[in-house]
Amino acid sequence: MQERIMQQKMKKYLVLSILFILPITAYIFFSLSTNYFKPLPVLTKNVAELDGFTTLDGKPVQLEDHITILGFFGRDLEAHRAYAYNLAHKIYTKNHSFREFQFVILLPEGTQSQARNVEQKLAEIAPTDSWLFAFGSDDKITSVFHSLQSNITIDSGFSTPYVFIIDKERNLRGRDDDKDHGIMYGFDSSQIAEINNKMSDDVKVLLAEYRRALKKYGSSREI
Repeated sequence: MQERIMQQKMKKYLVLSILFILPITAYIFFSLSTNYFKPLPVLTKNVAELDGFTTLDGKPVQLEDHITILGFFGRDLEAHRAYAYNLAHKIYTKNHSFREFQFVILLPEGTQSQARNVEQKLAEIAPTDSWLFAFGSDDKITSVFHSLQSNITIDSGFSTPYVFIIDKERNLRGRDDDKDHGIMYGFDSSQIAEINNKMSDDVKVLLAEYRRALKKYGSSREI
């Protein structure tokens, strides 16, 4: 009888200990995860601003103060529209509602009609208020692309399947230790697996980085 009472007391103390220790352990875990949060690496600083580019509505567009997915889909947009659809399904639909988040696809002057056709198709996937086709001269497109200082090339039609993550300070973000590629300046929008498994995660990390900054300084504004 005495032994049974002792066992019951031991169980009681064990339960109380767990209830006491578990919240402390959880607090320490989340505290450490906050302190050691790893931001998305900066690969290139001061990407060129989009001076001189205008949207289908004739409005200016800029990188500063926006989180931007930047693409270069070239003169033959119709041939590369699969890039846009892949990104719309895997990245844009999940993030377009965030303030200051935008997709900007740079195109040469004269491709406006192609862009309108593709935009109509994109509108069937999600509202296109944060998806911008922006038009500029060949020289301006080349200048912006070279400012990325990446190991990626653009073809003679000013097209590449790779898209780039640009933060609010006009820094190119990416991976500096990817297990498959080493440094990843951009993400291949023709590869669903790469968009879904790598780019999607990196966009989440960058958005979380800015959310943490807002909380740190006591702002209730959503990005």
